[in-house]
Amino acid sequence: MRSDRLLSLLLMLQARGRLTAPDAARELEVSVRTVYRDVEALSAAGVPVWTTQGRNGGIELMPGYRTDVTGMTAAEARALVAMTGRAVPDDLGLGSALASAVHKLVAAVPASHRPAAQAARDRVLVDHAGWYRTTAGDAPGAPHLAAVQEAVWADRRIRVRYRHGDGRLHGYLLDPWGLVLKGGTWYLVAAHRGTARLYRADRVLTVTTLPDPARRPPDLDLEAVWTALRADVERPRGAVTVRLRVRDGVRALLLRVTAGQRTPAPVAEVGTGQAGGDGGDWSVLDVEFRALPAARAALMGFGDAVEVLSPQDLRADMARTARAVAALYAGTGGD
Repeated sequence: MRSDRLLSLLLMLQARGRLTAPDAARELEVSVRTVYRDVEALSAAGVPVWTTQGRNGGIELMPGYRTDVTGMTAAEARALVAMTGRAVPDDLGLGSALASAVHKLVAAVPASHRPAAQAARDRVLVDHAGWYRTTAGDAPGAPHLAAVQEAVWADRRIRVRYRHGDGRLHGYLLDPWGLVLKGGTWYLVAAHRGTARLYRADRVLTVTTLPDPARRPPDLDLEAVWTALRADVERPRGAVTVRLRVRDGVRALLLRVTAGQRTPAPVAEVGTGQAGGDGGDWSVLDVEFRALPAARAALMGFGDAVEVLSPQDLRADMARTARAVAALYAGTGGD
C-alpha cells in the first residue's frame, strides 16, 4: 500500500539524513520515478522534504525534523526488536510484514535509542521452529492453518474434521479463540460446547467456516487460557494427589528427596497439629506424585515419620509393603 511505502520512505530519510533515489527505489522495491512521486506526496502532506541534484545530491529532510515513537525508552525498543527476532514464522503470511515493522521501529526510535535497538537486532535471534526442521518444508504440514486463522480473526464458528494423536477421527463444532505457536507447532485454542480445548493445527483435516459468530467471552484472556490448558497437557498421566501427615522434623527432607517423583504442582498445606506419644508436631500436606508406585517408593523410606492418609489404595499398599518387609526380617539374625 502507498501509505505504508510513504511511511517507510519517511523513516528511512529520518534514520539516514540523506538518501539517493536509486537506493530508496531498491529498498522499497519500486522505480526511481515512483520514489520521486512519493517525495512529492510527502511534501504536499506538509513534510519538509526536498531533493538536490549533482554528485552529492539526494533526498533529505529539513534539519531537526523528525517523527518519534513517542515515549519509548531504550530498553523498550531493545526488547521489542529482540523478541520479534529475524527468524519469524511465515505460516500466517506475516513474516515479511513483521520484518518490515522491525525495520520501521529501528528507524523511528529516537536517535539516542537507535544503537540499543540495532544491537538487539544483531545479537538476538528468535527461532520459532522446532529441532530437526531446517526449512519450512520440513515442518509438519498444516494446510488449513490459513482458514483457521481467518476464522479466528473474523470471530466465526468453524466445523472441523480432526485427527487425534491415537489416530481417531472426530468432527467438532468450535468457537475459535486464538492461535498459539509453541516449539514450531501451531495450536488452536477453541471452545467445544463451551469448554476450552487445544487442537494442533497440523491435525485439522478439513475446515468449514460458518456464518455464525463465535461465542467468545468478553473478558477472555488468551494467555491465561493457554497457561491452564498447557498445564493440563504437561500433567503426567496417572498423576495422583497424596495427603500425608508428616513430622515437621523431616518435612524439608521429604520434599527434597521426593522432588524427582513429584509433579510441578505446588505442595499445599492443609493442617497442622500434634500426634503420637512423643507429642511431636505434624503437618498435613497434599503432594502430587507422578504415579502411585512412585509415591510408594519415595515414602517407604521415611518409616513412621510419614503417614499416608489418602488415597486409600496407596495407604493399603503401604501397609502391605510394610508387613512384607517386617516378615522378611522377622526372626532373622543375618549370616
